[in-house]
Amino acid sequence: MPITVGCRALSVPDAASGAAIATWLLYPAAAAEAPVAFGAYELAVALDAAVTGADLPLVVISHGNASTPWVLRDLAAGLVRAGYAVALLAHPGDTKGDDALSGTAANLANRPRHVRLVVDAALAQLPVAPGRIAALGHSIGGYTAIAVAGGHPLALPNQSPDGRAHPIDVTPDDRVRAIVLLAAATPWLMAPGALGDVEVPILMFTGGQDRIAPPAYAEIVLHGVPDYRRVDHRFIGNAGHFSFLSVFPPALARPDFPPAHDPAGFDRAAFQPELLARVLAFLADAMPAASAVARA
Repeated sequence: MPITVGCRALSVPDAASGAAIATWLLYPAAAAEAPVAFGAYELAVALDAAVTGADLPLVVISHGNASTPWVLRDLAAGLVRAGYAVALLAHPGDTKGDDALSGTAANLANRPRHVRLVVDAALAQLPVAPGRIAALGHSIGGYTAIAVAGGHPLALPNQSPDGRAHPIDVTPDDRVRAIVLLAAATPWLMAPGALGDVEVPILMFTGGQDRIAPPAYAEIVLHGVPDYRRVDHRFIGNAGHFSFLSVFPPALARPDFPPAHDPAGFDRAAFQPELLARVLAFLADAMPAASAVARA
């Protein structure tokens, strides 16, 4: 029987902020799927089904500013069907309907901690292989993944009461062994040495038509990490900032909703299988299964 997408909803407490992190664990299952609405988005899942498999690799997905993890639902489901567990989290204070902390230094500090807490929860809930955990992020979610992997961010002057840049207190998570960046926002990581401790393999997608996280942001990563050869940089010339997201439902494909639209000539639906294939190939190489290591 083919792998289906199991889904389990959690509320992960964040004692540091007093907030609860809404989280959905997606994982390989064998039960029948049915379409389920997650806000404006729909995905076929098997709610609370039993987990199929053991020693699952885990990918934690961090969404963009004031967004939702469900904008990456097709990529998440594709990972599950390939045998991965996926943790989707909604960052309190910087998600759709709750964006009070968007653009603040507190948000920069909170987001990497959210990922660490969700990794803890996933390890408690699912048979995850501890050495095969990755973080994937879009836009400021890309910043989040880099910070979790050892980045040392600075709050920008306009985010500080005294108008000066200040270090953001972030505790890295050495359980994260690889990161995937989609149109990553990186201006908080420009200081000398900010990426000096980021030594995990990186897959980075950059859109040539991105006006929100322009190609110069990718250069910050390439020039900042200790070894640029560990960065697999995929420059997609006609992609925009939102081109890496799933196709939006028709109700949201309005002219006044930029995330639903792409630069002329870019086919988002056609690109999704290519994106999934590249992510899977990267993760298989960056986090090989124990059996693959033994054969090598």
